[in-house]
Amino acid sequence: MAGTLMAGKNYQTNYSELYHREIHDGSRKVKAMKTLSVLHDFLSGNLSGLDVLEVGCFTGEIGFSIAAHFKSYNAIDVDKNAVSTAENEKPSRLTNLHFNVMNAEMLGFSDDRFDIVICSHVYEHVPNSGKMMDEIFRVLKKNGICYFAAGNRFVFMEPHHRLPFLSIMPKVFANSYLKIAKGLFPYYETHMSVFSLRKLVAKFAVFDYTKKVIAQPEKFNATDMLRQGSAMQFSVYVFVTLFYWLSPTFIWILKK
Repeated sequence: MAGTLMAGKNYQTNYSELYHREIHDGSRKVKAMKTLSVLHDFLSGNLSGLDVLEVGCFTGEIGFSIAAHFKSYNAIDVDKNAVSTAENEKPSRLTNLHFNVMNAEMLGFSDDRFDIVICSHVYEHVPNSGKMMDEIFRVLKKNGICYFAAGNRFVFMEPHHRLPFLSIMPKVFANSYLKIAKGLFPYYETHMSVFSLRKLVAKFAVFDYTKKVIAQPEKFNATDMLRQGSAMQFSVYVFVTLFYWLSPTFIWILKK
């Protein structure tokens, strides 16, 4: 099963078991630096006095990479094994970094607690992404921001299982497709279109960084995907400008 039961819900508590290949593969360190560069740009470099919450921290690599830039850094995940790995591997110098097993739909923090929430490619793994976003809104301080990176439903290759058209299919067909192709059941992830994502974050003011990152991959640590000044960079920028709704990923700053 791709999900396990938690508090009566089908919640993906064993992500680190299903996607163990992602542990220590280096991709989350790259993601961390992209996240930091966008936050640094939006906040004009003023980070050291800020309190951060990372939702869906997996085994902690993002926190390990950027926690030192902030006043405090709390990181939560519903996957107990992932959080245990993060705690065991946390560098001793990062005394401001704290990990907790926690449900993103029921955050155990007070209202107006954080300056920044990081929610990077998490929404599709949560049973009720609307509740998660309500909780993020609640724990953010007034004028606080959320770094929100979100995958698009309308992509050719589904990113988790590497199967074409999987995320586009209705769940009843996607479940059968995944079982036949990979021996997994059900297809747990629920991706959204840009139109549904806009509704999901309707409480927030949205500042779109998607095209900015494509236009300046060196500034935003995205050279793993695009080389500055290359024909590929130009082509991708034109494509996303013309067909934004087909962008594989959206990078937004959400302001309370």
